[in-house]
Parts: sequence; structure tokens; C-alpha cells
Amino acid sequence: MGYSRRFVLLGAIGTFLSACASKFRVYRGPVITKIQVNKGQRRLHLFHNDQVLKSYRFDLGFAPEGHKQFEGDGKTPEGAYRISFKNPDSRFHLSIKVDYPNARDIAYAQRMGKSPGGDIFIHGTPKVYAGKPDWTWGCLAVTNREMEDIYAMVNVGTPIYIYP
Repeated sequence: MGYSRRFVLLGAIGTFLSACASKFRVYRGPVITKIQVNKGQRRLHLFHNDQVLKSYRFDLGFAPEGHKQFEGDGKTPEGAYRISFKNPDSRFHLSIKVDYPNARDIAYAQRMGKSPGGDIFIHGTPKVYAGKPDWTWGCLAVTNREMEDIYAMVNVGTPIYIYP
């Protein structure tokens, strides 16, 4: 194989590998100390102490108004929670889990004879949903590229405050 063919082949392999690796970005900035979500404004803010470092627009569930109470209601919880898990193998590109339901959420759903649900994540957006508003089952969906940044910046245990 000639020198130029090897160069093209190695370049193609390098491009392919860098594209595969780009899902996992590295963040070396200030620690994200909290996440603030304003559902009505559709804005998610990443904070270091009192300074907003990044803000993102997002889509919600198919019933965006009000606090999540039951499994399948299409709502996003409101209140104080934490990030409990990072999923590198999400079917929604990447995702980070909100630790909903808390004890209060569980108690309310039980009093009503229902399940509170769970699996509330901040996640990416599959192509089939791109451009469609409020398509999730209660999660917060950002673009895949934005999710790569959020995934790199946010650690397990980070508090998240979700407001109406």
C-alpha cells in the first residue's frame, strides 16, 4: 500500500474513532454546585455557587404543567432532588437521573392508591423526536450535543431544584 493510501486510511480511522469518543467530553471548569430548572421558562441552569455557568433550553413531558404525582402522568417533578446516577448507555444518547420520587412523593402516591413512577432523567433527544415539543414522559430533554456537555459537567450528588 502506498504512503498516500496509508495516510488516507489512518486519517479515516482517526476520524471514526474521534467521532465515537466525542460522546464523552471532558470538563475542567469549576464544579457544578447546583442545577436550577425553570419549567415555565424552559431553562435549565448549571451553577457554580451563585454564578450561572451554562443555560440550556429543554422539552418536557406531554403534560408539562404541575408536579409529577403518578406513574404515566407525563409531568416533571417540582421541588428539591439530587442527581443519583449517570447512564452512559442511555437509549436517549446520555442521561443523568433525578432521584425522584422522594419520601413525600411516595407517601402521596400511596395515599392515592397509585405508583409515583420514577425514571426521571435529563437526557438527549433521538432524531425521531427532534423539533417536537414536550414529547417525554416527564423527563427533561436537551439536544444530544448539550447532553454531552451536561453529562461531563454534572456529578452524582449534585442538587437539582425544579421550579414551576
